[in-house]
Amino acid sequence: MRITVTLEDDVATLIRCLRERRKVSVKTVVNETLRLGLKHLQSPSPPPRRYRTAVVSLSSCLPGNLDDVAEALAIAEGENFR
Repeated sequence: MRITVTLEDDVATLIRCLRERRKVSVKTVVNETLRLGLKHLQSPSPPPRRYRTAVVSLSSCLPGNLDDVAEALAIAEGENFR
């Protein structure tokens, strides 16, 4: 099959380098690269690894009831928090 493809500069440079290093044609480099890329895209990706968080007991709330902010500040900073 014949097809016209416009390559970006970085891709064209990589193809040129591969062609010169391996002493093969552009057609060979493009076909081999496309085969590898398409195989990679078609292969199923591995399932994501599950992340587990360790369970830690935080005990009870130290100041007790946090509904009363003044009481919580008095416990945390002393009676002269104001």
